[in-house]
Amino acid sequence: MSELSTETAFDAEHFLKHVSSRAGVYRMYDLSQNLLYVGKAKNLKKRLSSYFRKTGLSIKTQALVNKIQQVEVTLTHTESEALLLESNLIKEHQPPYNILLRDDKSYPYIYVSSNDAYPQIVVHRGTKRKKGKYLGPYPSAGAVRDSLQFIHKLFKIRQCDDTYFNNRSRPCLQYQIKRCTAPCVGYISEQRYQSDINHALMFLEGKSTQLIEDLVVKMEAESAQLDFEKAAISRDQIRMLQKVVEKQYISGDDRDVDIVACYCNGAQACVQVFFIREGRNLGNRSYFPKLPEALSETEVLSNFVSQYYLQQQGAQQGTSEIILSHEVEDMSAMQQTISEHIGHKIRLSNQVRSDRAQWVKMALNNAETALKVRMNSRSGMLKRFEALQQVLQLDELPTRLECFDISHTMGEATVASCVVFNLEGAYKQDYRRFNIDGIEPGDDYAAMRQALQRRYSSLKKAKSNGAKMPDILFIDGGKGQLRQAVEVMDQLQIDDIMLIGVAKGEGRKAGLEKLVFSDGRPELYLPEDSIAFHLILNVRDEAHRFAISGHRAKRDKTRRTSPLEAIPGLGPKRRQNLIKHFGGMQGVKQGGVEDLAKVPGISRNLAQIIYDVLRSE
Repeated sequence: MSELSTETAFDAEHFLKHVSSRAGVYRMYDLSQNLLYVGKAKNLKKRLSSYFRKTGLSIKTQALVNKIQQVEVTLTHTESEALLLESNLIKEHQPPYNILLRDDKSYPYIYVSSNDAYPQIVVHRGTKRKKGKYLGPYPSAGAVRDSLQFIHKLFKIRQCDDTYFNNRSRPCLQYQIKRCTAPCVGYISEQRYQSDINHALMFLEGKSTQLIEDLVVKMEAESAQLDFEKAAISRDQIRMLQKVVEKQYISGDDRDVDIVACYCNGAQACVQVFFIREGRNLGNRSYFPKLPEALSETEVLSNFVSQYYLQQQGAQQGTSEIILSHEVEDMSAMQQTISEHIGHKIRLSNQVRSDRAQWVKMALNNAETALKVRMNSRSGMLKRFEALQQVLQLDELPTRLECFDISHTMGEATVASCVVFNLEGAYKQDYRRFNIDGIEPGDDYAAMRQALQRRYSSLKKAKSNGAKMPDILFIDGGKGQLRQAVEVMDQLQIDDIMLIGVAKGEGRKAGLEKLVFSDGRPELYLPEDSIAFHLILNVRDEAHRFAISGHRAKRDKTRRTSPLEAIPGLGPKRRQNLIKHFGGMQGVKQGGVEDLAKVPGISRNLAQIIYDVLRSE
């Protein structure tokens, strides 16, 4: 059932009066009948009304609503049916305002032929045309190769294709190196070979414990029949399996689980899917969905899970539970729909403990790392620099960025940091820290001025020896901090560096930063999905991190250092005598001059110096 709005100018008020309150799917089109967005709803009227309210819309939603000229609504019997239909429509049309899951790689499978007297077990990609059993999919070709290598070593299943197999008159090299039992020339019976195939399938299906038990029974039977050669083969297989189980088990949990974790950074996201089968980690896979704007992990996961498990045929074979890093909306409906699609019950959860919580933490760490690697790759970094050039309207591509930040605790242990980025990312060998002295504690302006003076006076002197000046200098702060940079550059007569302040936005909230320019141009706010904005924040955050780590190290060192160490003539042995005599530093501080002079090695004059220093402390 469909309801259409066919007027030239979309009349939202009229449309909402007549739209159904049932569950269903809605599709939004522009003036040229291009599909903009596909969504699902438990209550269509309520959901669609939210798009046309006057306030509270995100920038992306406002842009979408401004383009809407027609809305089609398809009613469904259940919310689960709506979820499935939404997934299919997104896959088919890939609307620009939906999160799109893109993955050009086909999943590798393990194929076991069924029409042969001596079946083969090989890797398979693409259409499943041959008769037989397809196991998988596996997260990577490496996971398939590892599994096949093990079963060929353990069970000696043939690897050759049918043409090669049918034209052998003597065993090949695989038989000589004990990786095959030479079924091509009849060195093994069909019955025994089929037994090896069955055992290999049990291993591939994650039934390692049951397989070991079956092999133990088989070994005992062969021993009872005095067939010790075969019993020895079974024994070796058991030992190899036990080693594999010991290496691969990551917990005592023997259920089949998928771990799905998401990490977002602005308008970029990475989703990691880990495949756990009978407690064995079979590997993971990274996905980088295309986002229409900066979204939360919950929003990305909600869209990813429905598309992934309803579109990737067979991707969830053997899964009994899907553990998510974040709670998603309509989890119960999604769980029911996925279960119906797969053909067996699936449990969705996100609040887990113990080993499962460690799995999620591992997946989240992998997602964060993978996204950072992708963002900081050479091609990705070049795109961000090009975007920065366009945003700042520069004639040439900037190739070197520097950023300064100040860190202290109530004026204590003030440290300034300078970080450097080039087209390959963070250039850490040119990072610098400056211990700030001789200023009023807590005076950030003076600290910034001192650090800049020391940095660029040094660079200017070394310029003839190949030292590089930055194209753009970012200052963590607003107009006050930026003014210090302007004055220092004027004093040093350096006029070829662009100076920009990165000021906190309203409420000092992350993502609302503004750029303050020294050349008088208006302040600039960049959208959250701007890759140039991500580059600037990345540089600023790195300067912040580098400053804080330096400050903490300096502060901790200062607090660990005894004031006695700064007194001339008071070496380690005399300090040790003082501590022992008074029972600790507190006793030394409370002692008078006469008391201090009683310590072996401490003269009257030295005792007076110690007393004066400790009182000044």
